[in-house]
Amino acid sequence: MIIAIEGQRIFRKKKHGMDFVALETIREIQKIDKTNQYYVIVAPGEDKCLKETENFKIVEISSFGGYFGWEQFALAKEIKKIKPDILHCTSNTAPIFCSSKLIITLHDIIFLEKLTSKNKSIYQKLGRVYRRFVVPRIIPKAKKIITVSKFERDRIREFLKLDSDKIISIYNGYSKHFQIKDIPKDVYRKYINTDNYLFFLGNTDPKKNTERTILAYADYVSKTEKDKIYSLLIADLKQEYVDYILGKNNIQHIKQYLVCPDYIPNIDLPYIYSGARAFLYTSLRESFGIPILESMACGCPIITSNTSAIPEIAGEGAILINPLNIEEISTMIERLIEDENFREKQINYGLERVKLFSWENTAKELIEVYQKVFNY
Repeated sequence: MIIAIEGQRIFRKKKHGMDFVALETIREIQKIDKTNQYYVIVAPGEDKCLKETENFKIVEISSFGGYFGWEQFALAKEIKKIKPDILHCTSNTAPIFCSSKLIITLHDIIFLEKLTSKNKSIYQKLGRVYRRFVVPRIIPKAKKIITVSKFERDRIREFLKLDSDKIISIYNGYSKHFQIKDIPKDVYRKYINTDNYLFFLGNTDPKKNTERTILAYADYVSKTEKDKIYSLLIADLKQEYVDYILGKNNIQHIKQYLVCPDYIPNIDLPYIYSGARAFLYTSLRESFGIPILESMACGCPIITSNTSAIPEIAGEGAILINPLNIEEISTMIERLIEDENFREKQINYGLERVKLFSWENTAKELIEVYQKVFNY
């Protein structure tokens, strides 16, 4: 087979969820499959995190018009040149005009669902508009749709009225550098000047539930003696947005306990998890939730949500709260700080649970899909 894999953003320095899914899956396929010919098509970037091998070629292409121009024109043009048997687009969208057999990884369809609140990020708003335009036009052309959980598979199938054999769920994995670090302080002290902290991955996307999570933290602060308060380290969120939330809710007094370094490189995250007292992953809606696995693998207990695909990934033994209930989040923060036996139980549960997931399994299942589509 000749297989082209779209990995547009895997060379960018500040990678996020879908970028890592594509990158780690490609790396594992590269280890496993020495027979078929692969072309990994990417946009130029600083982080050359993937190397060519005999049957894996990396094709860098540039374009005008941002994401739209790259995918709809530059990628489509390159596919005409390569003439692969299969094109696998890894991040929800694909060229509308494509002659190769198309496989799409549709991580979720949140962009097709009604917004629960306004998104303040222009970039995310434009991305939503683009996906809402493209996805309905490429779904009928796809030979197979891959998503990342049973919850999302059923949600997509029902929402888009798909035949059950057209969509399959393949779980994500987690990177092996996510493990308990013996001396995490050497790294996490670059970001926060205390050993007593909680960790939260923030985001302006409404589904990330950032405002309620900060309100829950404020509730925890209000019930805790000043010298016993754990700080909150918030990654991926600019201070201006945090200040907006504090001002809106009149809780500026907690600012002294918040640390917002914005983006934290993936290579440093295992040290952040390993040093944190707890990880807050209180999303309203997730199709998978890779940070759940990363935190578990680093021995960091998680407070997470009882919604969407999260219970499927975190499992029945995890701390599953109602993400709309601020007091419930706050109470669990207190318990993980104060109850050492409870915290230890959660750590041990996570270390066992995470053994069910790996990028190797993801890659093996994906190669099987390639073979089935090729023979279809």
